[in-house]
Amino acid sequence: MIKSIQSIFKIPDLKNRILFTLGILILYRIGCHIPTPGINADALAEYFAQSRNTLFGLYDMFAGGAFSKAAIFGLGIMPYISASIIIQLLGAVVPYFQRLQKEGEEGRKKINQLTRYGTVFIASMQAMGASLFLENLPITRSGIQAVSNPGMGFRLLVMITMMAGTMLVMWLGEQITERGLGNGISLIIFTGIIVRFPTAILDEIQQLIGGNRHLVAELFIFGILFLIIASVVLLTEGTRKIPVQYAKRVVGRKIYGGQATFIPIRVSGFGVMAIIFANSLMFVPQTIGQFFTNSEIVQTIVGYFDMSSPVYWFFLGILILFFTYFYAAIAFNPVDVADNMQKQGGFIPGVRPGKKTAEYIDHVLSRVMFPAAVFFALIAIFPYFVSKYLNVSPTFSQFFGGTSLLIMVGVSLDTLQQIESHLLMRHYDGFMKTGRIRGRR
Repeated sequence: MIKSIQSIFKIPDLKNRILFTLGILILYRIGCHIPTPGINADALAEYFAQSRNTLFGLYDMFAGGAFSKAAIFGLGIMPYISASIIIQLLGAVVPYFQRLQKEGEEGRKKINQLTRYGTVFIASMQAMGASLFLENLPITRSGIQAVSNPGMGFRLLVMITMMAGTMLVMWLGEQITERGLGNGISLIIFTGIIVRFPTAILDEIQQLIGGNRHLVAELFIFGILFLIIASVVLLTEGTRKIPVQYAKRVVGRKIYGGQATFIPIRVSGFGVMAIIFANSLMFVPQTIGQFFTNSEIVQTIVGYFDMSSPVYWFFLGILILFFTYFYAAIAFNPVDVADNMQKQGGFIPGVRPGKKTAEYIDHVLSRVMFPAAVFFALIAIFPYFVSKYLNVSPTFSQFFGGTSLLIMVGVSLDTLQQIESHLLMRHYDGFMKTGRIRGRR
């Protein structure tokens, strides 16, 4: 391992890519601490300390804490992700987008352009909503107002600043992808999550020093964390391979095809999005409850959807099961795979081409997704279980599962795979001498 790390800095191109990526991520973190003009940071901090378990808290996690500070990067990369998801969903139902997806490089360029336009629109609307949200924040217990001079001028200022910040974050992510190492958008989200880890560790150390927890109990908790991470890594690396055989074709004097390959179905390919969708819906009651604090009926209903409630755990698991299958059906179309395979002369041994192949792939996908969806549901619920029964701080418990852990593991493996490929291409030993680290894609 140490020798492989030393080899990284012996390759100029790889070293420059790593330094460039680190430089861009540092710039991103600096932007997450520059507040938007006209906002009182102390009032925001006091409000978000009470709103950690709401939809705003989830959004703030993906923004790397910038949303709770109303920073210029307060919207983070989420508008771009939302636009990408919308375009992907439209590709499943709108013929125009379906044609773009099949047009190759030109179609991808057009889709990227439409995604950028959608990012500008969504970021503008979210920034305007954020300005209205900031204006309507109640006066804190200290008597501080979040916005000192509300009005249309303040709203336009917030909209322009945050929208421009989102487009800058998107550009920084693209620069990492082109000139750095790894997927830029994923690394930006990864950075926003991992910066909370040192604070979480300090919270646990303070509990140990303060005598709130015994050393053996603390070691037991870290042992559970290690096992959870190991299980997520195994699931992320898991792949169901469907064998495919291509028939030989004679074109002129050349022979094409004849080789055997496979269709890889990643077990964890749809889990992150399923957990994001499910958490977003489950946080809606808590978010609505923030605006109806005087209504007993609303507060009673909201109480059933508290994170410590078994009702919350049950519905969260059901939603994750549903969204795993839903997103798999949208993102992976067995009919298109079967048609493309048939056009290229490929077939699955023992399965007829065309409709039967599509049905077989759909059957395999359904069987693979069920245990994966159950595992994702357990992983999503586990942080709340740890927080309630093992007395782990909320900041540290999020690293025991859920979206945070899946994103961190997936991005880490993807980045390690790229470093591994650079090392092996230049005849250096990789991080694993017996086999290569496989990324998510």
